Amino acid sequence: MSTGSSRHSRRPCSDGRRDTRGRRRVLNRLGAPARRLLPTHAFARGVSVLVGGTAGAQLLAVLAAPLLTRLYTPDDFGLLAVFTAFLALFTVVAAGRYELAIPLPEEDQDAANLVLLGLLCVLLTAGLALIGVLLWSQAIAATLGTPELAEYLWLVPVGVLFVGTYQVFNKWAVRTRHFAHVARTRIWQALGMLGIQIGASPLGPVALLGGQATGQGIGASGLALSAVRRPEFRHCSLQGVARQARRYSNFPIYSTWTGLFNTGSLQLAPIVFVALYGATVAGLYGLTLRILTMPISLVGHAIGSVFLAHAPEARRQHRLSPLVESLHRKLAILGIPPLVCLMVIGPELFAMIFGEQWRKAGVYAQWMLPWIYIQFQWSPLSMLASVLELQRDAMLAQLLMLIARFGLLFVLFMAGAGADMAVLVFSLVSALVYLLQQAWFFNKAGVSFVRSMGFELINLLMFTAIILPMIVLYHQGVMSLIWFVAVVTPLAVGWTWWRVRQDKGATLDRRSA
Repeated sequence: MSTGSSRHSRRPCSDGRRDTRGRRRVLNRLGAPARRLLPTHAFARGVSVLVGGTAGAQLLAVLAAPLLTRLYTPDDFGLLAVFTAFLALFTVVAAGRYELAIPLPEEDQDAANLVLLGLLCVLLTAGLALIGVLLWSQAIAATLGTPELAEYLWLVPVGVLFVGTYQVFNKWAVRTRHFAHVARTRIWQALGMLGIQIGASPLGPVALLGGQATGQGIGASGLALSAVRRPEFRHCSLQGVARQARRYSNFPIYSTWTGLFNTGSLQLAPIVFVALYGATVAGLYGLTLRILTMPISLVGHAIGSVFLAHAPEARRQHRLSPLVESLHRKLAILGIPPLVCLMVIGPELFAMIFGEQWRKAGVYAQWMLPWIYIQFQWSPLSMLASVLELQRDAMLAQLLMLIARFGLLFVLFMAGAGADMAVLVFSLVSALVYLLQQAWFFNKAGVSFVRSMGFELINLLMFTAIILPMIVLYHQGVMSLIWFVAVVTPLAVGWTWWRVRQDKGATLDRRSA
């Protein structure tokens, strides 16, 4: 009896374990689709976290933009564009490019000495910027034709100190894989910058520029506090700093020029526009570029990081060409609906979101869209320069792009061309040079540029034909802007999903063949 009762007493426990295991199996089946959506590789998870932080920060900037455009004038945004350009040109070399070497050493102590070296370079650069501002701020502002800029240039060395410090400690956080911490700093930076720009708006442009300069400081302090707790920083020495300076001397010698050419190609335009055509034109151009390039800085950085993770192995296995072509086709499909729609509704959309005084920015957006569309495709694929070890070619390409774009601007000004003509031609030339750069590196990677352009043209015509009735109704005044967006948005999403799926199937067929 005792044996039987004992057997019976154990059965409920066994049944309970079976029920528990059964529930777990059910939950695993239900959760499997969700888990498949999450990245499983450590690198991919890190990229996802960083992209999430950047996306959150950019979302805050997008939501705040309509308020900022009503608190500040196009002239104020012109000053901001010029100030941001000055800040970018200084900060790209603020740490002597030694920050790029921080993730490389095998020993954390060597990396800590590199952090200290980078901070010393930042202090030196900020000091030089301060001397330049004290001596030549009036002359710089007068040369640019914006004398009011002189009273705000003192913010440049402040911004160099904050941004440069953030760049150094950001690379240390990347080395130690504190990606979540970096992502949080992106959010705090956006909140700090927007808080100053909105809360102190009665002070005028100084709040707009000051928020841009000091917002990065919030992220820098957070990363610095977590880093200096590490024991390696208590054992840094001048001898160790000097040793790392010699070990990674190629970074300040060579990488600074590539960084300056690349940053100059992107940031010099507001300075040139304000000098040649005034702050209003620079402000309209600066806001337009800021809005249009947000997808590039978010999507381009994420896809480029993943591409760089897979491309070296694909090259070794002779699969680089199909990888590049497949990625380019998907980027082309993703970019076509925004390109076509903004070409149709750009001016009215900018006027509705940012205010009527920004309608001209919508016109500039229409002119700049072909260039931004090509740059959207090229931004992730520009990693080909690293994969194919063509850094010298990349530096030469950036230099030629810089000369072509800004040389033409000065030619137009000397010929008496107006501001609108300058923005239009600058946008067209920018599209052309990005296209030529893409063709050059596609050839190096063994990808048919002609076939890629044919694919883009077919899909562009296809999507345009689908929404052509709505375009006609909109231009005839039968369909309002709100209705146009409401009808075209689901069509664009559905078309994009269908074309990406179809292209994926075609890619698989080509591989199996």
